[in-house]
Amino acid sequence: MTRRRFTAAGTLAAAAFALDVPRVSADGRSGRGERKAAAGTEFRGMWAATVANLDWPSKPGLSPDRQKRELRALYDAALARRLNVVILQIRPTADAFWPSRYEPWSEYLTGRQGRDPGWDPLAFAVREAHDRDLQLHGWFNPYRIANHTDPGRLVRSHPARVHPSWAVPYGGKLYYNPGLPEVRRFVQDAMLDAVWRYDLDGVHFDDYFYPYPVAGKEFDDTAAWREHGRGFPSRAAWRRDNIDRLVRETGERIKSRRKHVRFGVSPFAVWRNRSTDSRGSDTRAGVQTYDDLYADTRTWVREGWIDYIVPQVYWHIGNSAADYAKLVPWWAKTVRGTGVDLYVGEALYRQGASGQPAPWQDPAELSRHLTLARRHTEVRGNVYFSARQVADDPVGAMARVVRDHYPRRARPPR
Repeated sequence: MTRRRFTAAGTLAAAAFALDVPRVSADGRSGRGERKAAAGTEFRGMWAATVANLDWPSKPGLSPDRQKRELRALYDAALARRLNVVILQIRPTADAFWPSRYEPWSEYLTGRQGRDPGWDPLAFAVREAHDRDLQLHGWFNPYRIANHTDPGRLVRSHPARVHPSWAVPYGGKLYYNPGLPEVRRFVQDAMLDAVWRYDLDGVHFDDYFYPYPVAGKEFDDTAAWREHGRGFPSRAAWRRDNIDRLVRETGERIKSRRKHVRFGVSPFAVWRNRSTDSRGSDTRAGVQTYDDLYADTRTWVREGWIDYIVPQVYWHIGNSAADYAKLVPWWAKTVRGTGVDLYVGEALYRQGASGQPAPWQDPAELSRHLTLARRHTEVRGNVYFSARQVADDPVGAMARVVRDHYPRRARPPR
């Protein structure tokens, strides 16, 4: 399961809180056997989602002061949990959490797309993060336009209304067409506008490239395929090339102007099942990024087009279709020798959640994940979905991670 199926629960922490975090875990373990880097350099992140107001702001239309208080509380929660990176979603649906030159203000700020919130949320977010010695990575969704299919609901000046041929309705949502070169350049320009204008520490893509498949539905890019697909053996190969170009070009453009800004991606964790490709993981997942999302994540790592990768390994240890204990070693082997950092995406939202299998009802499940991951020197950190669960920690799973694995603060890799 990926973040797209996640429904937020719980209430936003109203203020910072203190944690009594001992240097020895609750069961008496001192942390021996953990990789040496854990005490000094380690990526400890959380995703803060703005789409549908999952994490922040808690609802649209709040006053600027209330929105600021809420973001400060999330940042303070990250500090209390001894995290050091916040991955903040600032372009969730072809919109912006800053005064963009390309796209309208996000509806998740004011309740109405295009309405000026009266302040600059991204400038505030960067300043408050750096004041706390937190890195801030801007999280962008490249191609999703809206969580509906009606262009008429978009603000009149929206690029998808100005250029209706750019948009494709699919599965109840509206997407930019990745097969159009002008779209690829536009979404890069729209995202990088924030990078050129703000002191971000990183650029972060999530797991949406071509949309997740919907049974019985076809993503209608036939016209673009006919115009731009010459020379490719199949439409699938052409689609993969479109996404490869997006990733490679974005990375090149970032490094050309902001060499210190790191570029990372958090894909669905299964590149391909071994039954499909001998190079794939020992999994039986229903989705494979290479075949279904046209995202060749393994190539991006092997070619060094990105600085880090955060596969969403959102399954428990022992899962029959996608076992955490099998996927982490596969990713460790994949990044080995490439110079690309590996951080593991963790499903904190599953801990104690209704309907989740027995392993997720044990608050120690995530702590076991870190114990396993740290057996692999290639794993340089973990990222938790999502910020609201980091703050609220309804079953104490995050506090257990801190007690067992974060006895002191750490610097994020640079």
